[in-house]
Amino acid sequence: MTKNKKTGKSNNLSGPELVAEFLNNLEHPLKEEIEAVRKIILSTDDKITEHIKWNAPSFCYEGEDRMTFNLHGKGYIRLVFHCGPKVKDRNTIEPLIVDTSGILEWQAVDRAIMKFTDKNDVKAKEEKLREIITKWIEVI
Repeated sequence: MTKNKKTGKSNNLSGPELVAEFLNNLEHPLKEEIEAVRKIILSTDDKITEHIKWNAPSFCYEGEDRMTFNLHGKGYIRLVFHCGPKVKDRNTIEPLIVDTSGILEWQAVDRAIMKFTDKNDVKAKEEKLREIITKWIEVI
């Protein structure tokens, strides 16, 4: 495996291979939780793909980034739901999807965050996470 001298990233690896390499080298207190959430995301819809973005695993639907980990919190990890790199004019003040559980923290009408604190939290939120992923990719 060769490394790009400027970026330090591996060359010629697929998205899943890059994510596997990233996770293999990751030192994070919630690494197991990150891997568990990743498995949930990838098993929710077979059209979801992955790669590395913002120095973390990111998940695409039909080639567009839709969910990206933010691994910088203390005592938790965040999964950011977004609509890709460019802000789209939605002409609405309502959130993009209905979240009756209140589990999402809305940052904008088209950007929300879901936090996970430990294995039990991941397990408790699994069904809701799958519902939110399905709704998110349907509306975009």
